[in-house]
Amino acid sequence: MGSLSNKRILLGVTGGIAAYKSAELIRCLQGAGAEVRVVMTPAATEFITPLTLQALSGNPVSLELLDTAAEAAMGHIELARWADLILIAPASADFIARLCHGEGGDLLSTVCLASHCTIALAPAMNKHMWESPATQSNVQQLRAQDLAIFGPAMGYQACGDIGEGRMEDPATLATMAGDLFNCGLLNGKKVVITAGPTREALDPVRYISNHSSGKMGYALATAAMEAGATTVLISGPVQLAPPERVTTIAIESAEQMLEAALQEVEDADIFIAAAAVADYRPASVAVQKIKKNNDEMLIQLVKNPDIVATVAGLAKRPLTVGFAAETENLEYYATQKLRKKNLDLVIANDVSDTSIGFNSDDNRVLLVQAGANTALPTMNKNLLAHKLIEHIAGLLKTAH
Repeated sequence: MGSLSNKRILLGVTGGIAAYKSAELIRCLQGAGAEVRVVMTPAATEFITPLTLQALSGNPVSLELLDTAAEAAMGHIELARWADLILIAPASADFIARLCHGEGGDLLSTVCLASHCTIALAPAMNKHMWESPATQSNVQQLRAQDLAIFGPAMGYQACGDIGEGRMEDPATLATMAGDLFNCGLLNGKKVVITAGPTREALDPVRYISNHSSGKMGYALATAAMEAGATTVLISGPVQLAPPERVTTIAIESAEQMLEAALQEVEDADIFIAAAAVADYRPASVAVQKIKKNNDEMLIQLVKNPDIVATVAGLAKRPLTVGFAAETENLEYYATQKLRKKNLDLVIANDVSDTSIGFNSDDNRVLLVQAGANTALPTMNKNLLAHKLIEHIAGLLKTAH
């Protein structure tokens, strides 16, 4: 099974007798490491209660398109950004038809329309409805739009018929969902990623730092691991748990981060500098705590080593990716960084927008590389990390 650790799965439940299996499906997804939220159509509530699925998922079940309790009253946008995968199980013939034609008359369909993540459908219906030319045409159109279709399975149906139309078993669906994240794009490769802030000491108790949370770098490390890479994460001080199956090296200062990076990139294929490294450090560090004696205090700063430029300048260097956190002229400064530091790619974001970037779960970036810039829309950092790793893996393939 592909890993679902730290994955956010939005389970959509539509009207059909197979809705009772969604309770077991929640448990299977959680057992594989996923966090699950549930959206139900009005028809689904006739077959299983929202309270049941809320108790199992540990999260409120979403039912209404216009939710005054949601941030900005746009619950469908919030849920669309939250999810790494939308899994609709069971997916009725009616819902498949409406989704195929882009209808948005309920919460679940609008979430699907607003989402940039992968959508998977687990059809469940009578065999004659499944065999219907209309249903088959709708399914083929959805496949052409890159939606994943899980099943249906063959077997006995509630109506007494035998044939295709049964929803796949929950354990099978959890395996299929996991396999969507197990892309293998970086099998056999080594990826080194820096993340979080650095701390530059003033004395034993004070330091200079910044607001970086490390969320983007940690999400990239997880995505690289899931793509098959041997992944090393060099992390400044953050409030995040080390990603599973990733070698994490904890550091404090920029000099320590550089030392660790140079050691790890010797046999690396990709280096991603996602850390927010302090540009300057105090010229000297007080041995004892500095006392508050004067109204003013002058601190002399010296320039820190440029980690990403140092790695990019190595004779035998990995494919090197930098980040640019800017508050103005985003594209201009990112392009300058790409050229001056001899990078293969710069991932730039506007940190003046407080809804994204530092400390946020979402980000919106501009990919800057020689000959082409690509803007990506606002999305959850976990989803963005997978898209970035896919893009970087493509760059590595063309570089060879």
